[in-house]
Order: sequence, then structure tokens, then C-alpha cells
Amino acid sequence: MKILFVSLGCDKNLVDTEMMLGQLSQDGFTFTDDETEAEVIVINTCCFINDAKEESINTILEMAELKKEGTLKALVVTGCLAQRYKEEIQTEIPEVDCILGTTAIDQIVEAVREVLNGQEVGLKHIEDINRQPVYGKKRIMTTGGHYAYLKIAEGCDKHCTYCIIPKIRGNFRSVPMDALVEEAKQLVEQGVKELILVAQETTLYGMDLYGRKALPELLDKLNEIRGLYWIRILYCYPEEVNQELIDAIKRNDKVCHYLDIPIQHGSDAVLKRMGRRTNEKQLREIVAKLREEIPDICLRTTLISGFPGETDDDHDIVMNFIDELEFDRLGVFTYSPEEDTPAAMMENQLEEEVKEDRRAELMELQQDIAYEKADAMVGEKLMVMIEGKVADENAYVGRSYKDAPNVDGYVFVNTDRNLMTGDFVPVTIIGSYEYDLIGEIDE
Repeated sequence: MKILFVSLGCDKNLVDTEMMLGQLSQDGFTFTDDETEAEVIVINTCCFINDAKEESINTILEMAELKKEGTLKALVVTGCLAQRYKEEIQTEIPEVDCILGTTAIDQIVEAVREVLNGQEVGLKHIEDINRQPVYGKKRIMTTGGHYAYLKIAEGCDKHCTYCIIPKIRGNFRSVPMDALVEEAKQLVEQGVKELILVAQETTLYGMDLYGRKALPELLDKLNEIRGLYWIRILYCYPEEVNQELIDAIKRNDKVCHYLDIPIQHGSDAVLKRMGRRTNEKQLREIVAKLREEIPDICLRTTLISGFPGETDDDHDIVMNFIDELEFDRLGVFTYSPEEDTPAAMMENQLEEEVKEDRRAELMELQQDIAYEKADAMVGEKLMVMIEGKVADENAYVGRSYKDAPNVDGYVFVNTDRNLMTGDFVPVTIIGSYEYDLIGEIDE
């Protein structure tokens, strides 16, 4: 029985996909990339912003057509869109046989078997969104095997005014530390050399289970795993970055000097309407402290342009803020009004053109910053993890500690040596090209 699995959205969703793939493989299913030969299709959806929602809906509709022509016997939809719009999907797309909620991924085999046995499944597998997170399941990695995401918590308690995640993923719930360490060891035994810690927010890890921020302790334990080379931390809310976390990054040699701290804006007025817990002064202090304590730290952030009520002055403030702080990595999203969020009901919603223009200005500014930082790296020595070979050239593509997969740049390594994906090599940077670096192996 062949299954086609379509995974959309973020890296947290990808971990769910890998767990479902693992459970299905243990039950004897095989997998295919060819939709025309699939007997079962599972779509793990996203609906964080409008573009993601549209992609998810279009994918479901496209696959639903295969129920009318071809070998498809079961169509299962899971993930955030499925959780949020379960009734609408059931009513509007009758070709969908089963809707699996975000907290029910451990029921994927049961759900597929029920559909194949001709049972009416519908919304049977929609669980309480505050159910304890699923963990301890075998995973089939889709990242190439040399790096993997480790989801340390589920849900969020922040309730930013633009974000629907708490209503889809529930309250913040940490995965027990022992389970995470065991999962990490298993991943490393399978060849993983870089673990990337993810959650809706990683910095509050452990508060619900242990009554304290336990991310520093988790880093200590992961750092002891033999065969693991890098530990990278994403999604750290800036207000939760404390001295204990900074000290843990400094003392653990496997923890990359890289931190992703989404700030979303630089104007106090906009930050307040967003429901964020920091202001411009505090953000400046956090960035300054991180750079003082860890001089070679690479800081990544994200911004939202065109939030309701954002004025020209607000935009100028965030432009000056970014110009002065010079983040190493930065992404910008245009504001997307989401149903059932306070921000969607706010006055002074901006035109899409205004949002896009402001986003373009921010990205143009960041491009200049990034180019200058890349150029300044010439002559520096970096350890690079090889990702693959450049076709028809004596060169490989890799990443340094400054580069998270799929969101940051690359290091192109010129060499006649035969290298394998996952190899670590010392490289001297000899040039740069836009966001990427060019280097040679230190012989």
C-alpha cells in the first residue's frame, strides 16, 4: 500500500510529518513521490498566514481530484488548517476521508486503516488541542539525515494579537527532558550531526513541567551526546533570554553561537498593539548584551511590515532600528489578517501595496547590511558542514554556524577533495556573493 505524504508549513510541522511517516512505515506502508500511483495521500497543512492557507487548500483540492480518477483510495488531511477549519473541510471537500487534529498525529495509522476498511471516520481524530504533545515515536527524517529538528514544546501562551497559533496548537506544553535526550541520542545514532531546537517558543521550555526555564539544563545534557557536533536554537522570544541561557550557550562547545530572536517591529506603538512583551529600549539592551557576552554571535530576527495602524513614522523607526542594530540575518513578512485574532478587527488596516512597499524597503536595507557583513568575512576561518556537491564543478555547498538550513545563506567550498554530506571541514573565506560566502579548505 503506497502513501504519498505532502508536508507544508514550518519545521515544527515537519517534525510531526516525520513522526507520522515513522508510524506508517512500522505498520508496513511504503511511500511514493508519484501522486498517480498513491493509494493513500496524507497532507500535513499550514494556515499561519494567508499564503500558507491558500497553498494548503489548493493542495487538498488538487489531490481530491485524484479520488475521481486514478488509484487513490484514502485522502487524509492533518495539521493546522485541518484543526482550524475541520468542519469547513468536511462540508466543502467531501473527498477528504479523515481529518486528523494537530494533537492526534499518534493516531495516523489507525485513521488510515479505518478509511481503507470503509469506515466513516470524519472528525473522529480531533483531540483536545491542549492534549500532551506526542513524543517518543520513530521518525523518518526528510532533511537528508545530517541534521534534524528537535521539537521541544508544543503550543504558545503569548497570545500576540496577530497570531492564531494558540487557538490551533493550544497552550505551551513542554516535552519531558528525558524523552528529548533519548530522541536526540537516537537521531545522532542515525547519523544526525546537527540538532535544531524548535518550538513556538523555545525559551520558556520547562516552565510548565519543572516550574523553571530549563532550556539551559537541556543544552547541558544534549552537549554530552557523543557524535553530535552542533546544537542550534530557533524561536527565542527576546524578553525570555536571560543570563542562564547566555551562560549555557557560552559553556557548551556544541551550541552554535547563533540565536533566532523574532522581534517583529521596532516601534513601541506597534509593539504594544501587537501584544509583544518588549519595547525598543529593551530590544536594544538585549541585543547589546548578547553581543557583549558572545562577541561572535550571529543574530537572526523577523519583522512584520504593515501592521494595522503602522504610520510612516513607525516605519521610519523600524528602518532606523534595523540600520543601527545590523542583524546578521533578517526576514520580513507582510501583515496577514487572520480570522479570530484581535489584530484583524483593528482599525486602520493598510493596503497590500503599502505593506509590500515597506517590506521591500526593509529588505533592501537588510540586503546592504548582509552584503557588508559577508564581505567583512573574507579572511575569516569557519568550520563548515557540507550539504552537497555543486554539479559539474570542483565545489561543494555547505553551512557555517551562522546559517540555519532553508532560511540563511551558504558557504561554497572550492576543493578537489571528495567530501560527503555531513562532513565538517575547516574553511578560509576568500570571497562573498550577495548573501553567500566562498571559501577554500584549509589543507
